[in-house]
Amino acid sequence: MELAQVRLLVTDFPACYRFYADVLGLKPQSGAQDGPYEKFSPAVGSAGIALHDRATMAGILGELGEAATGHRSLVVLRVDDLDAYCEQIVARGAVLAHGPAPMTDRMRVAHLKDPEGNVVELQEWLLLRG
Repeated sequence: MELAQVRLLVTDFPACYRFYADVLGLKPQSGAQDGPYEKFSPAVGSAGIALHDRATMAGILGELGEAATGHRSLVVLRVDDLDAYCEQIVARGAVLAHGPAPMTDRMRVAHLKDPEGNVVELQEWLLLRG
């Protein structure tokens, strides 16, 4: 078994597309800015994050509803230099909700939300697991 992607069901597809591509700097696979689907890849790693229009998926499954309530996901991205990356994304419009700050003795984190309210955690590992 292989993790192919984490898929977020979103209602404002263009806003989320811009957030993951323009603010976080992930590479879109096809450039489908208006949806209903797009996969984003980090510079390193095989799995990616995908956006899927929530109404489209609700129609396929016959459930879900038009809008999500409460926190439904947490996307975690690992970066090499948390401070530098946070400076870059803040300059591109990101609003940090927390951090950069230590989470454990092994890592530092920062948190922000995408336009749909999904929580994104940025991690910088200080010590590798031994």
